[in-house]
Amino acid sequence: MASIEKRGANSWRLVVEAGYDAKGKRLKKYKAIKVEDPGLLKSAKRLKEYLQDELTRFKIEVEAGEYIAPEKMTFEAFVREWENKYAVKHLAEKTFYTYQSNLKNRILPTFGHLRLDQIKPLHIVSFLDALSKEGARLGYRKGNLASGTIEINHRVLKNIFSRAVEWKLIKQNPVASIKKPVVQHKENVPYDENEVEELLIALRKEPIHWRIVVTLALTTGLRRGELLGLEWHHINWDTGVISVLQSVSMSPAGIPHVKQPKTKNSIRKVALPRSMLEELKEYYTHKVEERNKIGDRWQGGDYSFVFCHPDGKAFHQERPYLWFRDFIKKNNLRYIRFHDLRHTSATLLINQGVHAKIISERLGHGNIGTTMNIYGHALRTADQSAADKFDKFLINKQRNELGSKC
Repeated sequence: MASIEKRGANSWRLVVEAGYDAKGKRLKKYKAIKVEDPGLLKSAKRLKEYLQDELTRFKIEVEAGEYIAPEKMTFEAFVREWENKYAVKHLAEKTFYTYQSNLKNRILPTFGHLRLDQIKPLHIVSFLDALSKEGARLGYRKGNLASGTIEINHRVLKNIFSRAVEWKLIKQNPVASIKKPVVQHKENVPYDENEVEELLIALRKEPIHWRIVVTLALTTGLRRGELLGLEWHHINWDTGVISVLQSVSMSPAGIPHVKQPKTKNSIRKVALPRSMLEELKEYYTHKVEERNKIGDRWQGGDYSFVFCHPDGKAFHQERPYLWFRDFIKKNNLRYIRFHDLRHTSATLLINQGVHAKIISERLGHGNIGTTMNIYGHALRTADQSAADKFDKFLINKQRNELGSKC
């Protein structure tokens, strides 16, 4: 049964029956309709047709289980609907993970208790302004929040409220008129040779799998996902070359997703230093012994990841970053991100005079231009250093010329 009830001069309530509850009580869904078009209100026939169409649409939504009641719906309640009906279907897994993290840590504590239609542009502006203040950063590194993180929070809110407008829960998106925060890209300075030496010394006291993953990141420049996607059969023990064929990431449900690397050029072969190959052989023996102890509890399936839990399960993509963060703090090393080990690898090769084309291929860049853009400063510095080497020849030449004139 479905019906239309007049509630005011220009408002009606749609009523649709939705079955019975466990006690046999009849369930009903309600939806308020307000007509502001004077033309509709003056024409009884057109008004009746409009309301009947709205009732039909409402009935279809209720029967399909897609109706979301806006009455007294809090922002937090709507976020759950947004996650189930939109985010899991339309957002990339990594994007969804990032959105959920910011929702949990910043957005929901601020807006979760408010009714969806109560949140106005000024609330959003105040929230974003608060994120830019000193002390907004949570957890390990206190201080200012990165501008990129503030921009992500703006993006999350805009996406959620856009869906609320589409689903006709609110008329306007309170974020639509607010300018996107400007992202100020912070230069991350990689380790120099002395800092790398300190890092390697500190690693000697750490478990073998972390020692190997950090050293391999330094010597190959592999991305985090590529390191976690590396399998033992990707290593050619005879030539000392590894094949980068895949990366791995973990879904919010804990399911590993193995996929091709970031770009076509990311599928590549990378030569290892001889000492690194020897360390990998030692590590392989360790992993074989570890698996033999696990026996029937092995859960790695068809994969033989180089870096994984003792039972073969893939590491979560955040695990190396979190461990590395705590490791450098414990050893009083200068803070860099785990990803900056990749930049350190490239910079060390540049300083050793390795051609940019070779570095580009090792890193899996689409073209050498990408490498030049990212490491332009280091390349210019190395170029100046190379130019300075000619000084001794020119100075000696000048001295010889002066000597011959005397």
